[in-house]
Amino acid sequence: MRMKTLIRIACSFLMATLLPLQAGAQSEVKLGSLNDFTGPTSDVGKDAALGIREAVGYVNDTGGINGKRIKLLQYDYGYRVPEAITTYKRFRDFDKVVAVFGWGTGDTEALAPTVAKDKLPYLSHSFSAFLADPKKTPYNFIYGTDYSSNARAAMTAWYDQVWLKDPRFKAERDKGVKPRFVSFYMKACPYCSAAIKALNDHAAILGFEVGPDQDVPLTALDVKSQIIAVEGFKPHLIWHGNIVMSVATALKDARALGLKADHIVNNWGFDENLVKLAGPAAEGVIGPAVNAFYGEKAPLMDKVVEYAKKMTPGVPQQNRLIRTVQSWVDVLLMREALVRADKAGKLNGPGIKEAFESIRDWTPGLGRPPITITPTDHRPGSFVRVYRIQKGKFNLLEAVDLKKRWPEKWDMWLGY
Repeated sequence: MRMKTLIRIACSFLMATLLPLQAGAQSEVKLGSLNDFTGPTSDVGKDAALGIREAVGYVNDTGGINGKRIKLLQYDYGYRVPEAITTYKRFRDFDKVVAVFGWGTGDTEALAPTVAKDKLPYLSHSFSAFLADPKKTPYNFIYGTDYSSNARAAMTAWYDQVWLKDPRFKAERDKGVKPRFVSFYMKACPYCSAAIKALNDHAAILGFEVGPDQDVPLTALDVKSQIIAVEGFKPHLIWHGNIVMSVATALKDARALGLKADHIVNNWGFDENLVKLAGPAAEGVIGPAVNAFYGEKAPLMDKVVEYAKKMTPGVPQQNRLIRTVQSWVDVLLMREALVRADKAGKLNGPGIKEAFESIRDWTPGLGRPPITITPTDHRPGSFVRVYRIQKGKFNLLEAVDLKKRWPEKWDMWLGY
């Protein structure tokens, strides 16, 4: 009799202990985040990682996911694909996350088949067009216009606003000369090469003559040999597909060697640090931005700055970048999908996927054009703002709506 009483007491105690734990588990939503703090993309990765953490802090302070707090599990994988795969498996098997914030193109593309099999939604900082085609990558999503769209828009803006209008090129235009174009990027890097097929296709559409691509390491400290290699081609325009440090090196070397070419840059190579690192060589450089720059006047920017100061006071405000703002767009888009899935009673992989694909003309503010995601097209939009650096400031050069400009081609461009 005494033994039975002891067992009942023990069971009651165990239940009393487990119930709060279960309630706690039900009141949080676990999200994994892959980031590069130490690898070759850490010059943009560190600021993006801070933005993820700060934006999650804001979400938790403003109601979380219908009252459920986000538990963020953030890891540095050093831009190494094997480590990304290992960390993803930890998120899936041990941490039991409901979704993942991804980072690089190589690792995100490598994980895409596994993500689809696991039905684990994956919202990436990589904007590879491959990730936006749900026929191939049904559980991958991107919050910014894809690299191919950004490249096409940057080339279009230069063609419209510079080649067709700038007096520098009038004599050549009058003679019927085609604008000459080359690409500088690390050929072995999936991110750097992601937009090349689209760029060459767009060059043909706009009537460019395309010269030889130049292989530039992601961490290049000297690009003089590549500059010398294209001098004979005399390019009017160079595309830079790397990130900020190597792009700044290329710009300075081009200026030092007197290469008379304009420059367009992919979005991860185009930010506030480019102005600091390239100095006068950054003047006139053109690039796309998927949202407002840090501190720029835009809805919700006051909260971005507030949380940066509150949560990361050790980083000076002048060192914060557009990458922080991108991460806020990333987190707020994820929150929107999670809130919708949770309200529908489907806070699981398929339910979150369905929620992402229900988003129509939604924006978090922060200068992000409205986002629409459908079951047949995970590109978040066709509208790209292209900026030019003038006197150290980012000035809007042209807003390009690719779908409106080329409606017959937009669907064909899905996935590349």
